[in-house]
This record gives sequence, C-alpha cells and structure tokens, in this order.
Amino acid sequence: MSAPTQLPPRPASPQGRADTRLPWWALALPTLAFVTLLLLILDPAQAHAAGTGPGTGLLFEHIRQLMAR
Repeated sequence: MSAPTQLPPRPASPQGRADTRLPWWALALPTLAFVTLLLLILDPAQAHAAGTGPGTGLLFEHIRQLMAR
C-alpha cells in the first residue's frame, strides 16, 4: 500500500491574484476551429447556397482577399 504524496505549498502571487496559466493548446484549438469554419464558409463552391444578401458575400470576399495577402 502506497502513502499519498504531499506536494510542497506553492508561494502566493505577489499581487494577491490567482496565478492561472493556460497551456498553448487552450488558445490554439479554438483559433484553429474558427479558421477552419471560416474557410468552410468562404468556399466559393458553396457560395450559391447561401440565402443572405449581397453585402455579406462582399464582406466575406474582402476578408478572404485580406487573408490571402
């Protein structure tokens, strides 16, 4: 039977705030999902199926051109 391991106490942060750090993937995964969904929306083959006005299509086209630079 093993004994529970006791961890040394962590020092308090200097300003009294909680010290929280996110791993790199906590920001990378939502960013990757957003970019993937945005690219799916901007796919020209699916543009005819959209039921929105011409303003939305122009906005997406402008965003796509900015990203292509």
